[in-house]
Amino acid sequence: MELVSFVISLALLECFVFGALVGRARGRFGIEAPAMTGHPEFERINRVHQNSLEQLVLFVPAIWIFASTVSPRIAATLGLVFVIGRVVYARGYMQEASKRSTGTAISGVAQILLLLGAAIGSLRAAF
Repeated sequence: MELVSFVISLALLECFVFGALVGRARGRFGIEAPAMTGHPEFERINRVHQNSLEQLVLFVPAIWIFASTVSPRIAATLGLVFVIGRVVYARGYMQEASKRSTGTAISGVAQILLLLGAAIGSLRAAF
């Protein structure tokens, strides 16, 4: 489970970095809080952070349940794929919204596998 905890920590750190990039972009483009719109580049950076926060709500319990009911090593591996996918997503989206698809697919497949595995593993453990 230590590897799973490490991967969760990476995902949280990644989201923290995305938040810091939003703060830096606010200063760079002169967008004062609480405004959420303005320069298109700021909006893309902000969406990376917001979308990543949304995904964490699913990711953290899914990886933990998968690790507990199926396999910690497989959970950590899928979790690492998810984290890498979010980096690919962020790099693409920050350049241009249409370039986010590859990262979305990478992290999405890992997320779906974690969710399905968590559900199946939980049912298997229950019965």
